[in-house]
Amino acid sequence: TDLRPLDILSEAVPAGGLARGMRVFQVQGVRGFQLSASRPRALGFPASRLFIHCDRFPEEFSIIVTLRALRGPAKRNEYIFTLMVEESPSVLVGLRYAPDKLHFLFWSQERAGGWQTRVTFPNVSLSDNQWHTLVLAVSGQSFSLTVDCSIPKDVVVETPFPASLSVRRASFYLGNRRRRKGVFTGLLRQLVLLPGADATPRICHTVNFKVATLSVPTALQDVTAKPVSNEVLKYPYETDMKVTLGARPRCTKQEKAQFWFNASRRGLYLCNGSTWLSMLEVQRRLDYVEEYQNLVTNSETMGIEVFTIPKVGLFAAVANRITPPGSAIYRWTDGKFVHYQNIPTYQAQSWKYFTIGKKIFLAVANFEQNERGQEFSVIYKWSRRKAKFITYQRITTHSARDWEAFVIEGEAFLAVVNHREGNNHNIDSVIYRWNPRTGLFETNQTIPTSGAYDWEFFTIGPYSFLAVANTFNGTSTKIYSHIYIWLSGSFQLFQSILTFGAADWEVFHIGDRVFLAVANSHSYDSGMPAPSNFYAINSSIYELNITAQMFVKFQDLLTYSALDWEFFSVGDDSFLVVANSFDGFTFSVNSIIYRWQGYEGFVAAHHLPTVGCRDWEAFHTAEGSYLFYSSAKEPLSKVLKLKTT
Repeated sequence: TDLRPLDILSEAVPAGGLARGMRVFQVQGVRGFQLSASRPRALGFPASRLFIHCDRFPEEFSIIVTLRALRGPAKRNEYIFTLMVEESPSVLVGLRYAPDKLHFLFWSQERAGGWQTRVTFPNVSLSDNQWHTLVLAVSGQSFSLTVDCSIPKDVVVETPFPASLSVRRASFYLGNRRRRKGVFTGLLRQLVLLPGADATPRICHTVNFKVATLSVPTALQDVTAKPVSNEVLKYPYETDMKVTLGARPRCTKQEKAQFWFNASRRGLYLCNGSTWLSMLEVQRRLDYVEEYQNLVTNSETMGIEVFTIPKVGLFAAVANRITPPGSAIYRWTDGKFVHYQNIPTYQAQSWKYFTIGKKIFLAVANFEQNERGQEFSVIYKWSRRKAKFITYQRITTHSARDWEAFVIEGEAFLAVVNHREGNNHNIDSVIYRWNPRTGLFETNQTIPTSGAYDWEFFTIGPYSFLAVANTFNGTSTKIYSHIYIWLSGSFQLFQSILTFGAADWEVFHIGDRVFLAVANSHSYDSGMPAPSNFYAINSSIYELNITAQMFVKFQDLLTYSALDWEFFSVGDDSFLVVANSFDGFTFSVNSIIYRWQGYEGFVAAHHLPTVGCRDWEAFHTAEGSYLFYSSAKEPLSKVLKLKTT
């Protein structure tokens, strides 16, 4: 009961300084060590410094790691730590991660000559530029991994962890296996061995699970001693930096770990070998909005999807109403959207961009039948050879309004909103699951919907949710929209919210708070007296109440046949823009940007003239931040630039 945590990371840091090949960086307000690949042995120390009274590795233990892996899939295995005997290349104990996997390695001497066992935890995504805390608990044949205090992943293997693993003449190595190959390229904040206990209860009691700590080195603690007068800083992590000035330089493997200072945006960026990562940036504030580009489209536009294809560029897919010529894809070229590809569609309502592994897809929701009387929506796949989207899979749909793509526990899903079949609005919408063997989406679950317009997927901690915007049940728009939660392999009803012709859900976070906004389009009930205005009604914002385990109404905002919400941020400020489409008299209605004002909630900040506004998309480029809106009443969409100070 008196076993203490063994801080592996602190043991590698000399008192009053840093080991060679080690630097300190602060990202997202949290400090971590960056480890150099040039001196792997310098990042090691004898195991005897931790195991003072006994040269045996504990039989039962937990390993606690807090790390930040660079964005994008790793091209190789990267070692978080290893324990190795000096004269042997074998790993006694080690932890490494690969794309979407975490491997725990240990040496078993039950067989002649010894045998290395690998315990693999699949579907562990760490390479997202975010901090994560892992707790690996080991006991005999049972291995349990908890990531950010979510639901543990349990693995039972044939070979148990050895009851008596000698660490005599062995050394710990941070971020490597005593070689340059496989060195950890991210930031490491915490690496602790806790003998004899599952550390999960000790870690998972804090609010911020991702940076929960049991023990961290002094150099990484949040408050360091202030220097007096001109005294040199205690930790030399502000020195020995190469900083490039001027225009945006290239970022390749040769520039990795170099800095670039962008004078126009007053920001400091770090090259990770492929992209520039923001390390320090003066927070901007939204001043006003100006018209930037008038984009003439094939016909009226029902929806927009802005996306980036890695190493290719920024694109926008617009869902156009009339066929031919169908819908179009535009590419951002020299600071403008330029026509790139036409795709035949049938009164397209929306597009959805998503990826599965290295495959890139774009799905369109078709509302009408084609020339042959067939009704289906289409998934297109990006062809790297042809540099365009080509037909991949057709799926039968019924007046489809929207697609939503998401991943749960490593499996890819695609959900379609079916609006109506003939005059029947009360039909099933469908969730499809990706079958990696056939390479196709297959029906996984159906959910009854009523004239539905939109799906919205989101996660809260370890839980996954899917909200549907129900619009019309055949007699009334005053109906319940539903939020579903993923439990035991399927979506089950979590909460029902009364809506009025709901056309869109938008989930967003402000700090630790979770909000869900609904766009109500009109109020109609065949059995009730007609209101003075069907379209001037409140749209509502709901906030998650953790105690009640439900969303409760936070704020009502008067809207005019609202069809879409879009959340975006500028610096530290948060905004919502609504697509007002019709006020009962005209389609020329102001859409409004609301600014988050804390206790006051969202307050109108900017009134934007729009015509039949259907959809908003916020996006960013190296030149600035933009809003893109589509018009369902004229073949003209507009890009607006956010002017900041």
